This record gives sequence, C-alpha cells and structure tokens, in this order.
Amino acid sequence: MPITCFIQYEIDPYQKDAFEEYARNWNEAIPRCGADLIGYYSPHEGSSTLAYAAYNIENLGAYEEYRSRLMADPVGRANYEFAREKRFIRREDRTFLRLVTGTNGASIK
Repeated sequence: MPITCFIQYEIDPYQKDAFEEYARNWNEAIPRCGADLIGYYSPHEGSSTLAYAAYNIENLGAYEEYRSRLMADPVGRANYEFAREKRFIRREDRTFLRLVTGTNGASIK
C-alpha cells in the first residue's frame, strides 16, 4: 500500500491566484515524475492563508527518486522558480501518512 504525502502551505493571502496557478502547473509534472496526484486545495472559507496538497507514492525510497526527477523536469523547475520569484509560499510542511481505514479510491461528486 502506498503512503500519502500531505503538504500544508502557509500562503500570502493576497497572492491566492498565484498559488492556484502554481497548483495547476503541477498537474502535468507530478504524475510524469512518478507520484499519483490527489490534488491541491486553495483557501475558500475560514483561513485565508492555509492551502494543502496530497499525493500518493509507493514508499520513501520512491519519494526520493521522484523528488530528483521533479527537480530535473522542465515544468517542475519552472514552477519552483515561479514560486521563488513570486514569494507567495511563506511556509510548507510535509507529512507522510499511511491509510488505515476508509474508502480508498471513492469518487467525490
């Protein structure tokens, strides 16, 4: 069973549109580099500074290989540079969890 990487971002609330562009840019690079992207989540109601992302990866070894591929990927490199230039991400924290129970793969309507 794969592990899931959850990323919590603290973003500049006045640059939410830039964060959303950054999130959309990962749709191509993340799967190509070896992770199963679940999605990016932007603030909607409540906190205006918290955003999240989640993706599945086989294990921590596969994660290290994935990160190397992502850093070498043209879209990945451009997106990292975009975030660095615009400075809309104030902080990001990664947590790796494994699914214990639930309906893995259920579609949301």
